[in-house]
Amino acid sequence: MTFAATILTLYPEMFPGPLGASIAGRALADGKWGCETIQIRDFATDKHRTVDDTPAGGGAGMVLKCDVLARALDSAQLAGRPVLAMTPRGRPITQQRIRELAAGPGVVILCGRFEGFDERLFDARPEIEQVSLADIVLSGGEMAALTILDACIRLIPGVMGAASSGTEESYENGLLEYPHYTRPQEWDGRTIPEVLRSGDHAKIAAWRKARSEEDTRLRRPDLWERHEGARVQPASGAQRKTRNAGHEPDPAD
Repeated sequence: MTFAATILTLYPEMFPGPLGASIAGRALADGKWGCETIQIRDFATDKHRTVDDTPAGGGAGMVLKCDVLARALDSAQLAGRPVLAMTPRGRPITQQRIRELAAGPGVVILCGRFEGFDERLFDARPEIEQVSLADIVLSGGEMAALTILDACIRLIPGVMGAASSGTEESYENGLLEYPHYTRPQEWDGRTIPEVLRSGDHAKIAAWRKARSEEDTRLRRPDLWERHEGARVQPASGAQRKTRNAGHEPDPAD
């Protein structure tokens, strides 16, 4: 099954862009994924091909018109693919969601510009998933779309050389990945940690786990809090099941 990407944009020339190089480019040439663009401006009906207008209620900037966007979206063959709209107002994308997308038939991505989308588009099409790349504002959704596609493409079977490359890395288990080292053994007065040179795989695994947890706790306390909560929750659920199995009243009931 080929992962099919359709991008609705005012700048189709930006695709595949960097995704035409490196492993994504090789996968594209091999037919492991496909890239199609739809020019939003083609669905404007006036002679000036207008795609935006001033914000209702006043304010700076321009807003993408819902009628034009709807016609552009209707022209796309969804074929069971989810539709993402790139907007800073969306839910931040996660690695878990990326894995879900990569395992499917592909994705349709609607790229925002200017002040964003007329909200009525989302009211009329609740199936559209509003997505944010991070707590930043870009000039448009194209760069975010490229990033999300890259994250998906590398997880397509056969794209990366080693299958474990997609699992032993940051966010896959709710933590940041452990630090890496390679030759030379000594550089600038600094050496590779001795445990990594020991050949003891159990000790290496323990060291990597400890560093992953420590770095997440220090650098990303938000991830650490979620990770700790996820670890505690199953134990709490099991305890509740045990109480209920013994017909003891649950305090939450």
